[in-house]
Amino acid sequence: MSDGYYNSKKTDDICEEVCGQASRAALTMSRLRCMLRGFDIKTYIFLFVVIPVFIFGIFLHGQKITYFLRPIWESPPKPFHEIPHYYHENVTMETLCSLHGWKIRESPRRVFDAVLFSNEIDILKLRWNELYPYITQFVLLESNSTFTGLPKPLIFASNRLEFKFIEPRLTYGMIGGRFKKGENPFVEEAYQRVALDQLIRIAGIEDDDLLIMSDVDEIPSAHSINLLRWCDGVPPIIHLQLRNYLYSFEYHVDNKSWRASVHRYKTGKTRYAHYRQADVVLSDAGWHCSFCFRHIREFIFKMKAYSHTDRVRFSHYLNPKRIQDVICRGADLFDMIPEEYTFKEIIGKMGPIPHSYSAVHLPAYLLNNAEEYKYLLPGNCKRESG
Repeated sequence: MSDGYYNSKKTDDICEEVCGQASRAALTMSRLRCMLRGFDIKTYIFLFVVIPVFIFGIFLHGQKITYFLRPIWESPPKPFHEIPHYYHENVTMETLCSLHGWKIRESPRRVFDAVLFSNEIDILKLRWNELYPYITQFVLLESNSTFTGLPKPLIFASNRLEFKFIEPRLTYGMIGGRFKKGENPFVEEAYQRVALDQLIRIAGIEDDDLLIMSDVDEIPSAHSINLLRWCDGVPPIIHLQLRNYLYSFEYHVDNKSWRASVHRYKTGKTRYAHYRQADVVLSDAGWHCSFCFRHIREFIFKMKAYSHTDRVRFSHYLNPKRIQDVICRGADLFDMIPEEYTFKEIIGKMGPIPHSYSAVHLPAYLLNNAEEYKYLLPGNCKRESG
């Protein structure tokens, strides 16, 4: 036996070659071969095919998976107390108030309609023409910044001459954007809503006046506002249930839009907001027409500008041809799973929205000017490219 060190441990012939390797790259490869030598073909497929495909799938569809599993991690909100809505043009206001459990007033309340404006010129015309007979003061605030901090032109100011019919009753304001990159868009939105509060006071609102709080595309029906201004006993804050449409009045999504609300104004207490502020909602009180634009460029602008800009996960979402195809199919611009709280509702709403060919009970101004606004009516999904 020799005096030197003796190692009786067996060595693998491949691993043993490592000691003789001159280059670092060869050494690394040999070690890797040592590690993988005991793996069979199934293991290789799992490591180099299944896992990468899984990771890529999460990257592409992670948001969909999250929304689909929403019923597991988020409970549905408390249901509203829904007030039945009675209306017919041949029924007196006294009878209508009585049917709702309310009493008629000697004179109607004043009504203020306040909106934050971005770029929805056509929808604003529909809204103000619908509400015109019953509004005391129209209040509009626009900014030179989107909620996401992008600069934008003062679109209403540039088109103000188209709204001469409400000029004597218009309180208009402009607020400069803060242009803070990387900030949560909802912070800028809240900042602008606070400024709108101040503009409402400048417009001359007083205690017991009615204040409509809703986005431009959430349009209360005229007869709903007339009912609320004439009746006593209406809750001090009441949400409006609106028929929910996407892209035009051809795609009726559901009747679940509820963020629009009407408030009996109280100095120092009423604050302009766009979230749930009461538990009561008046049924079938108007229309919510989301992404209802004439031009493709307007779709692209809103997709990049509004508070949910994080939904634009891939640049090809903004491709004009894709957007046009999505509109005509009634599909989702952001390729998202429906935002619901039960698997039954999610599965029931998956896929394109069915076409509706009813144009009954739509805003009167729309039907009286059908040729000008035909893109909003059933059977006219093609948009202008300019």
